[in-house]
Formats: sequence, C-alpha cells, structure tokens
Amino acid sequence: MDLRAIFMGGLGFAFLWSSAFTSARVIVTYAPPMGGSLAVRFLISGLIGVAIAKALGQNWNLIRNQWRAVIVFGLCQNALYLGLNFVAMQWVEAGLASIIASTMPLMVAFAGWTIFGDRLKPQAALGLALGIAGGVTLIMGGSRLSGGVDVTGVVLCFIAAAALTIATLSVRTASSGGNLMMIVGLQMFVGAFALAIASAVLETPQVTWSWQLGVAFTYTVLGGPGLLATWIWFALVTRVGGAVRAATFHFLNPPFFGVAVAAVLLGEALGWLDGGVGVAVITLGILLVQLAKQNPPTQS
Repeated sequence: MDLRAIFMGGLGFAFLWSSAFTSARVIVTYAPPMGGSLAVRFLISGLIGVAIAKALGQNWNLIRNQWRAVIVFGLCQNALYLGLNFVAMQWVEAGLASIIASTMPLMVAFAGWTIFGDRLKPQAALGLALGIAGGVTLIMGGSRLSGGVDVTGVVLCFIAAAALTIATLSVRTASSGGNLMMIVGLQMFVGAFALAIASAVLETPQVTWSWQLGVAFTYTVLGGPGLLATWIWFALVTRVGGAVRAATFHFLNPPFFGVAVAAVLLGEALGWLDGGVGVAVITLGILLVQLAKQNPPTQS
C-alpha cells in the first residue's frame, strides 16, 4: 500500500465517509430519510457524475463485470447501506452509527473466510473475535442503549454494514475496463430508483426547509459519501490491491473522524464503555485483521 494512496486517497476517503454520518443526522431531522433525502440526492449525483464522465470522454459501454458492480454497488451501498443508516439515524446518534459502520473490514475478512475459502491466520481470527466482542459491548453496554436508544436502529446499522461488505467485495473488478466515473454515476441511479420505490410505499413526503438542510444535503451530494468519496473508493480498491486492503481505511472512522466530527458539530459524546472500551476493542480487532492481510492468505 503506497504512501500516496494512504495520504491522498485513504485519509481523504476516511474523513469524507465518516463525516457523512453527521450530515445524515442533520438531514433526517428535516426530511424523510429515503425519498426526501437519498433518492433525490442520488438522482442529482448520478446526473452530475454521468455528465463529468461524458466530458472526460467516457461511455456506458461497460463490460459484464462492471455492469454487475453498478447494480450490486448501487443496491448494496446506496439503497441498503445508506438507506438503512439514514433510517436508523432518526434514533441512533451519528457517532455510534459511524462506529458500527467501521466493523465493515471485519465483515470483509469474515466473508473471505466463510464464502471465498480464505484461510485465516491466528492473528486474524483473534481480530475477528475481538471485533465481535467490541460490537457486543456497544449493543449491550453502551450508554446510549441504557439511555433508551431504539435497539432497532442499532440493528439496522449492523445490517447496513453487512450490505456495504457485499458492495465492497463486488468492486474488485469494476474498474478493470476503465470508465470509472461513468460507473460511479450509473450506480447512483440504481440507488435512486430503489429508494424512490421504497419511499413511495413507506414514507410520507414532508420536508422542513432550512439552511442546515441545504448545507448538509449539498455536502452529501458532492462530498461524503457522494461523488467524491465514491470515486476515491473505487480508485482506492484498484490502487492498493483489493477490497480487503482498501477496507483498512474504515479502521480510521471510529477513533478519529466519525466520532470527532459528530462531537464537534453535533455535540455528541460517547460513554466510557461504548466510546472507550467498545471503540478500543473494535479498533484492535480491525488492526489485527488488517496486519494479518499484509501477506495474502492461502486458499483452503
């Protein structure tokens, strides 16, 4: 993993992605999470992304693996991961949601072991166990849950992280045929279509207009995890050598950007058990898994 990818791509992605939890928390205060927020945002992001791609000389003559990635990534990241997180953040604070989302590298490693037959080193197995323990600590012992946070919201965040795992594994060959920005734009349309249908069935359209909504919405369209963050993620998966190594940058979310941005802008604070012990245990688990991945695992 080269230093340029780490500092120019990885850290930028981690900040953009983590800060999106804070902007999402603001948005769902003023607008329905699926239709009034995400579906419109993905439509705008898709139009901008495709326009940029055409200006760069790209086209939508994608290879089969790329079309598969467009559909899977659009459904799993945009519709499921972001959709479920936006719904959950009606009840779950942004800092806690970002911590749960950071378990994605553990899920990627677990999927590699159970689905793709990767043989886990003892170090990686210990990391997975610690990650699970940290997640249980967040759910069972967190100050927010004891204070009355809806457990359904926390469960939705974990399901969302699992959906992001599937999306991450799907992009391993997405950029092999070029047209990267076109892929980014097209998968936005997939998310917009899926969430528009869900919103029509499940939501009542009601928006409270405010400058806070305008700023947060604009940021999610252009920044994290909108066009810029998604483009960085696709490029990062290709540059650093695969989904598992790229997932390392989610390790930065809980101890640094996710909780920090929510604390500064929203005044959120985690208790010693979930904010201290839970974060530390999950962080150590992710670090062990990623260090074990420095040498490619063997197939069983």
